[in-house]
Amino acid sequence: MDQFAPHLKNIRVANNNSKVYKDECVFSFDNPESDTGLYVSLTTFLGFGRDHVERYFNKTNHGVFLHIRREKYEVSSPQQGDGPEKKITRLAIGVAGGFDPASSKKFEYEEFYEVVILPNFVAFKWPNDELPDAVKQSVKAIIDLPSASKLAEIEALSGTWDGEVRAVSKYANDLKQLDNGIKISPTGWKCEKCDKTDNLWLNLTDGTILCGRKFYDGSGGNNHAIEHYSTTGYPLAVKLGTITKEGKGDVFSYAEDDMVEDPNLIQHLAHWGINIANMEKTEKSMLELELELNQKTNEWAALQESKGALKPIYGPGFTGLTNMGNSCYLNSVMQMLFIVPDFIGKYYENGNEFFNDAGMEAPEDFNIQMAKLAHGLLSGKYSVPPPPGSPVDADPPGICPQMFKSLIGRGHPEFSTKKQQDAQEYLFHILTLIERHSKNSLNPGDCFKFQVEERFQCGTSKKVKYLTRSELILSLSIPTDAAVNKDEVFAYELKKAEAESQGKHLDPDSLVRPKIKFFSCLESFMQSEVISNFYSSAVKENVTARKTTRLSSFPDYLVIHLKKFMLREDWVPIKLDVSIEMPDLLDISTLRGAGPQPGEELLPELEVQPPAPAMDEGVINQLTDMGFPIEACKRAIFNTGNSGLEAATAWIMEHIADSDFTDPFVQPGLECSKFEPNPEALSTIVAMGFTPEQAKKALKATENNVERAMDWIFSHQDDLDDVKSPAPPTFRDGDGKYKLVGFISHMGTSTMVGHYVVHLLKNGQWIIFNDNKVAISEHPPKDLGYMYLYERM
Repeated sequence: MDQFAPHLKNIRVANNNSKVYKDECVFSFDNPESDTGLYVSLTTFLGFGRDHVERYFNKTNHGVFLHIRREKYEVSSPQQGDGPEKKITRLAIGVAGGFDPASSKKFEYEEFYEVVILPNFVAFKWPNDELPDAVKQSVKAIIDLPSASKLAEIEALSGTWDGEVRAVSKYANDLKQLDNGIKISPTGWKCEKCDKTDNLWLNLTDGTILCGRKFYDGSGGNNHAIEHYSTTGYPLAVKLGTITKEGKGDVFSYAEDDMVEDPNLIQHLAHWGINIANMEKTEKSMLELELELNQKTNEWAALQESKGALKPIYGPGFTGLTNMGNSCYLNSVMQMLFIVPDFIGKYYENGNEFFNDAGMEAPEDFNIQMAKLAHGLLSGKYSVPPPPGSPVDADPPGICPQMFKSLIGRGHPEFSTKKQQDAQEYLFHILTLIERHSKNSLNPGDCFKFQVEERFQCGTSKKVKYLTRSELILSLSIPTDAAVNKDEVFAYELKKAEAESQGKHLDPDSLVRPKIKFFSCLESFMQSEVISNFYSSAVKENVTARKTTRLSSFPDYLVIHLKKFMLREDWVPIKLDVSIEMPDLLDISTLRGAGPQPGEELLPELEVQPPAPAMDEGVINQLTDMGFPIEACKRAIFNTGNSGLEAATAWIMEHIADSDFTDPFVQPGLECSKFEPNPEALSTIVAMGFTPEQAKKALKATENNVERAMDWIFSHQDDLDDVKSPAPPTFRDGDGKYKLVGFISHMGTSTMVGHYVVHLLKNGQWIIFNDNKVAISEHPPKDLGYMYLYERM
């Protein structure tokens, strides 16, 4: 055992506070199941694949490793073919109750250990009583302790949504229940305001039985239960027919606007004479209804191209990503980013520079994890055909970016959880992080950046004002009234209503969606908008103005986001189920803004700031209590003339998808063409200990966005002493002709449920990336996408 002598001084023993990276290599996606296994350092507890362990040794001289190999065996499930098929209760993949591609398979694992000394890879079997005590203690701790990825997952799930776990309602323990003599019979329920006999909700405060909300497809109730809440304020209701003998049931809190747990449900039901021992579940739960609604359309099958036997494709650039429990939004966005040359160049072609510069001991460095993901997706190392004789349904290859997901989501209230997320919001989040970590190098996200030009013309003086802002994504509203097949849609709706009145459902393939030409969406964006209460510096009073929006620059890559998600009039979030005729070749030259024109007279700069518009603080408080951002509440009150809660809420429902919905509110006309820091934002940053000059610099660099300004400050520590104004942003520009190279599609009724897939144009053919399944696309559903990626021609 003399070989250990030079290394014993570096051997450490991990404890409960140590991070042990024994699930995968910190610089690649090699893991214990890889052919060459995983090497875990007995000094730093970092894990390395065979491609990186020698480089780590040469850089650090840490030479002793625990070599882990794992073999997986498929075994017959004792229930396979012997019981009911597993019921799907969630419209999701890879989470409890959702679709599980491997649900019919059962695996067992066997791990093999040995202690290895570099540089000659001298190996010693484990367990081995002849090893030095320090080595034995270190190895045992590595084997026994949970891995770093497991600890990160536990941390992310702590206090957050997990599977179908619901939060306990804050009204459950002290719920008021009236003694009005009402007793509920065990059967024969009916809505007290209409003839509905299903989708009925029992209000636990006063015992009323009323129908639920109407679903987006016309089914469901007539909204009487929620109308009752708006009148009485009684918060909790349970869905009749979902109550079980165990005292469980679907409980909704109108005040908290969510499904909740009522730990006192048995007692609350007993108050109305309901004995749960006599209850049987007779109605579908809300989760089951969600799934059923989506199965009534052919969206799921169309977007996944599941009706054909797609041919798998392997090799560089065709590596799938494992769904880590509702991580399909991440998978789709990252696959799309890594067809862009700027990202390939920085993180793949130059990726080794990040590994070397980080000193091999910074596994949670952002750029390292980006480079690791790039190599995993693009090298082809993890995308190889299955060996001859493999089962037809063998799991396709792919990589599991667990370290990447944990790092990117750390500290974020949504992306740190296992909830489904909005792919558009995630794209913006990842591009923001890339910008933050590209201080001294190329920011590949610049290829998406473009400048928006807003032109205001005073209706009284006819003078004009120009403002510009930076954007990464072009979000477009969908004008449903511009459908070109209204007659066919109307006929289908009549046919569907007739079928449902008979208790039937139409064949999903007969669905007729409203068809809308993409240029109708562009025309909606280009239409001028009338602005009321625009403060004109020319006449020094509020006037009516006309606003037009154009693009001052055309990016190398244009991301188009279609606003498919919205709030219905009854506050139910819905998704527009429409078909958009997206062109393969796109010319947006008509969107080009030209700036001030000859003969135009600019509005003068303000010399004296006018008084702030009056706003009802009571209405602001009511709106913020509903969960709306305060800046959006101010914007709503102003734009409705301070005319009360109802008008303000209606405005919010109509404008909730606006790109500036949460931006600091400034009265139209008072925006400055030269930068002026938002006073509240400035005060917030100064209160954190930064100087006013530093705060102004950060706010200017981030267009008065406090959150982005704080990110900017922490990523520009070396610049804080230099309080000169940052250089204005630069924008790449060129011709306005583009070709479609990718699109992300969403299936489901809201961004919080469902599934994302991405189609990418590679080597002249369309490829579908459905998590770890990568195949040649036969019928890419270009008309059903959510986000589209266009490349300049």
